[in-house]
Amino acid sequence: MLEDEYIEIKGERFIIDMMYSRTNNMLGRAIYQEIGWENKAVVHRDLWQKLKKIVPTLITNKMKLKICDAYRPAIAHEMMKSLIPMKGFFADYAAKSQHCLGTAVDVCLCNEEGKEYSYPTKVDAYEAWFSKQVLSGNTEAFIEHLKKARHDYFAQGYEEEIKNRDFLRNLMESAGLEGIMHEWWHYNLPNGKNDRYPMVDLIGKF
Repeated sequence: MLEDEYIEIKGERFIIDMMYSRTNNMLGRAIYQEIGWENKAVVHRDLWQKLKKIVPTLITNKMKLKICDAYRPAIAHEMMKSLIPMKGFFADYAAKSQHCLGTAVDVCLCNEEGKEYSYPTKVDAYEAWFSKQVLSGNTEAFIEHLKKARHDYFAQGYEEEIKNRDFLRNLMESAGLEGIMHEWWHYNLPNGKNDRYPMVDLIGKF
């Protein structure tokens, strides 16, 4: 069965905190809870094999990887896109999003107590004030803020945040994953959009 190709992320080096299963996100709604998906981090087995490779480094450095998003049901993606139609924030439609194929994750590193290391922005560039602005249609300030989410962003006073960002990038790339320039938290399979990874509805399967 197709769903047998997917696995729920578990393990002591992984913290599962799916940002769209709670309300403190850019949408201001717990979309995953609303559709019955809840706080579950599921990925294709090919992606899971890559993630397992970083576990020894996490142990050595006394770190944990927080999974903030993984597989995203298509119905959730369409709801999210309707709430924030801002071009470039979400893929134009579900089939273009590797999250909806189970081949992408949004992540950050934490210490062993689960405290996130500092980065130029929060995952998804979330801040409550920006969420309210964007949801009301005012995107100008948020678009400026998003510059800090780029992998090439640098500014005086952000040295520690940039060091953490670059460490995460090196770690994920060492496992064979790739990032995207405008989101420091996003990593996916390099060839994660092909016939091997079709759209699948996993709600109720995990």
